[in-house]
Amino acid sequence: MSIHEGSVADPEPLIVENFCAGEDRARREAQNRHGRYFIARRPNDQRAIPLIWKGVSMGEFSICSSDSVTGEEALSLYESVGWTTYTRDPDVLMRAIRGSSFLVTARGPERELWGLARAISDDATICYLQDVLVRPDIQRIGIGRALLEHVKAKYQHVRQTVLITDDEPAQRAFYESLGFTEGGDSKPEPIRAFVLFR
Repeated sequence: MSIHEGSVADPEPLIVENFCAGEDRARREAQNRHGRYFIARRPNDQRAIPLIWKGVSMGEFSICSSDSVTGEEALSLYESVGWTTYTRDPDVLMRAIRGSSFLVTARGPERELWGLARAISDDATICYLQDVLVRPDIQRIGIGRALLEHVKAKYQHVRQTVLITDDEPAQRAFYESLGFTEGGDSKPEPIRAFVLFR
């Protein structure tokens, strides 16, 4: 995840990774110095750096890419956003989550699951961003952006990242703010995407 909010003097991008509840000492130290925190590293550097996550008004959250999600947590999250295609068959939902190439979660201060993003990738030429979802009651505080930036950082070496989303102006604005281009607007020529639903 690249952070350019002045939380670190060095302008080199930082990648947020693997911050989980088990890292209690680093968490306490970061909280003591900064309040809200993330653990991050620079590319090609394993040193952990506590960071401030600015703009979060409803309490802190943590982003973790080495997390597991229970069936109950997943079902509750997907139900909260009304994704009934997933919730009709919880076993298929969990198989999909476990079969993802990359899973990143957002958790609240009590380790409650606030959001997740998952991707499928060959780790060379393409990354397909399958799901990005955040509980509706805590949207618009930067969680979705943090999740997506984490996926982008993980697959920054991959040539193309693709996603399919609803046809809503807010969705388009959100993804364009993160550097995505709708297929019909791509340059030098528009591209087409084809989908086969079953």
